[in-house]
Amino acid sequence: MMDVAAAAGVSQATVSLVLNGSKMARLSDATRRRVTEAAERLGYKFVRRGQRTATPGKSTILFIADEVSTDPWMTLAFEGARDKALEFGVNAVMAVSHGDAEFETGILANLREQSILGIIYGTILTRRVGLPPAFAAHRTVLVNCYDEAGNLPAVLPADLLGARVATEHLIGLGRRRIGLINGQQGLDNPRDRLKGYKQALTTHDLAFDAALVKPGNWEPSSGFEMTMELMALPEPPDAIFCANDLMAMGCMEALKQLGRRIPEDVAVIGFDDREIARFLHPPLTTLVLPQYEMGQTAAELLLDSASGLEARTTRIKVECELIVRGSTRPASMDAGQVAAQ
Repeated sequence: MMDVAAAAGVSQATVSLVLNGSKMARLSDATRRRVTEAAERLGYKFVRRGQRTATPGKSTILFIADEVSTDPWMTLAFEGARDKALEFGVNAVMAVSHGDAEFETGILANLREQSILGIIYGTILTRRVGLPPAFAAHRTVLVNCYDEAGNLPAVLPADLLGARVATEHLIGLGRRRIGLINGQQGLDNPRDRLKGYKQALTTHDLAFDAALVKPGNWEPSSGFEMTMELMALPEPPDAIFCANDLMAMGCMEALKQLGRRIPEDVAVIGFDDREIARFLHPPLTTLVLPQYEMGQTAAELLLDSASGLEARTTRIKVECELIVRGSTRPASMDAGQVAAQ
């Protein structure tokens, strides 16, 4: 599977989703075709996972999330894990702990007499976690988080690659002054998205300008305020990459108030692919935050472990697919180009 991933230029998680025939995974037809062709070219023989057998008597996966009310991410991850588990006759149940270690220990104590195949532990923000000692008695896979020692398998979004893809998309459209409204400082996602943004600029010989990078707080209000600051620069951006869709909403509102056309004057791209992104005017180009697929992958890792198959790597990065909509378009031709035509 690792060979197929390398040949197709995708992650191992994507190969798993394609070859398992996942219908819910938000992957393009081109990506699915690339994986299938690479597998055929390499002579990869896929044995259907239905032949996997779970540990006798272990029929439930416990999904513990730190939060579900403020964002849909852990609910989506749970749905992915549940759907994958049900394919193999395994149930999945969810508990919400709000990150309370004492409460989490109590959850495990209460379930001691039940047949738990393993635990998926997920966090709403990508971050390092330290789990209570009680988890050591169970197979555990982390979703959207990781342990510092790297002892536990972790399934994470490919934020760095996603940011690079977003920035390169804008560069490919002829944009050269690309602003970044990043997320809350001190978190993993903003750090990786800034790295991906810088990598794309370097690859295309564009100088990094710190004045084009503004700190946001994930909310529309910061997208609005930071866009106003960006557009007040002596050389304002011709494209803005927002680290989530909510800030992109605020960004688009600010541009409209300034009389700037989207995307003719300023292209805008977000990150998350929230439901509202397709209903904005114009619809928002964005990247998928693949929580459903991450949940599926985590459940697969548990099922593999129960069958005696251990993961080769402790961290799996799931790709964030680019969804192109109306908020990005090639830069408008200048007056000279128009006259020439």
